[in-house]
Amino acid sequence: MSKHVVVLKGGWSAEREVSLMSGAAVAAALTRAGYNVTELDVTPDVYTDLVRIKPDVAFNALHGRWGEDGCIQGLLEILTIPYTHSGVLASAVAMDKIVAKNMFRTVGIPCAEDRLISGDELFRNDPLPRPFVVKPANEGSSVGVVIVREGDNLTPDKPGPWQTDSLLMAEQFLPGRELTVSVMGDKALAVTELRPLSGFYDYEAKYQDGKTEHLVPAPLDDEMAGRLMHLALEAHRVLGCRGVSRADFRLDDGPDGDGIPYILEVNTQPGMTDLSLVPEQAAHVDISFEELVSWMVEDASCNR
Repeated sequence: MSKHVVVLKGGWSAEREVSLMSGAAVAAALTRAGYNVTELDVTPDVYTDLVRIKPDVAFNALHGRWGEDGCIQGLLEILTIPYTHSGVLASAVAMDKIVAKNMFRTVGIPCAEDRLISGDELFRNDPLPRPFVVKPANEGSSVGVVIVREGDNLTPDKPGPWQTDSLLMAEQFLPGRELTVSVMGDKALAVTELRPLSGFYDYEAKYQDGKTEHLVPAPLDDEMAGRLMHLALEAHRVLGCRGVSRADFRLDDGPDGDGIPYILEVNTQPGMTDLSLVPEQAAHVDISFEELVSWMVEDASCNR
């Protein structure tokens, strides 16, 4: 008999709509691959729903808080349901940007300067020289990211993460190329360069078709491509990730740049939509979407 896989999607985070798209794509691919699939739009009654469904495996297609930060992982551990992606601790640590970056530094992965601040502090004094980035300390997919530049009048009434989050991370703004590397198990797949057609690679650019050009493989020399793939794998390992993750980097290799790849974050629940980077990189190394999600189901585990 085929495994019964519940695809967890939706939820109630800021990334609900993208999660619904990821979940639908995964469910369709797993069905084509021969699995018995149940889709579950996650609500606070998820415990009751999982007890009723009795799946063999949970494919976690949730994004953002409650699905990506160790919460749903902890529930699945209690229910002894094997699940895809990283476990409780790795998920929680990766979602906390300050803690994750401190761990990256312990293994020599370059990081931009940062500060953990409150909204009140932000509006009293600049926490870093401008330009700098302000983002929620615990959120993913560039949700709520604001770049503060010279001449900007920063006030509490302007849209920004300070309107919803009490703890913020201010980070040195790094100019240069946006690069990303997917890790599958113990192997980095490829390097993609992301070129937004306007602005920067924000939430809208990530998930709206035609907003960003994806270059895979990225136009880099072999040495730099290899270095980025090594750093992504090191970041995956130091956080204790499993399954699939994706590491995002900035590289200023222009005439005035330092040529150092700086890690921005590791995403333990990367998207699985038609625009998503992990399926795109997997296809580049001849792994189909059905093969990718099937591997993730077979790789699923819990600690009991």
